[in-house]
Amino acid sequence: MKILSSKFMKIWKQEFTLEGLDNMSMNTLVENFDIKFVEYGDDYLVAEMPVTHKNVQPMRILHGGASVALAETVGSIASVLCLKDPMTNQAVGLDINANHLRSVPEGGTVRAKVTPIHLGRKTHVWHIDITNEENKIVCVSRLTMMIRKARM
Repeated sequence: MKILSSKFMKIWKQEFTLEGLDNMSMNTLVENFDIKFVEYGDDYLVAEMPVTHKNVQPMRILHGGASVALAETVGSIASVLCLKDPMTNQAVGLDINANHLRSVPEGGTVRAKVTPIHLGRKTHVWHIDITNEENKIVCVSRLTMMIRKARM
């Protein structure tokens, strides 16, 4: 898979802080899963999520759906930050794919890093790697976002 070459390309069109992203997520699934934005660069965004009773399956390991929720969260926010005017355009999820490669027990933490594959006028495609505390891949995901006119 070829990831968009963005070594010297700043992709963000919106000004933001990590604290502001966390505040924007209050009273949502993001807050319920304790997802926090922790790092960004010119062409990537990172969020972390603790593995707790809120997001494990009965075997007390990270639920695959929680991994997908983390991937969609970080990718969706990345798309919003790439919009020139989020008041006239909005980014909505179109498709998500996830391969679950390793389990994470309750008490651990996972980290999702999103990078662009394609940033077009009508679609954004993102690559998301979710890793554990040893930096081993837990889940690999691809998210496609549709960019459309904002609906009032």
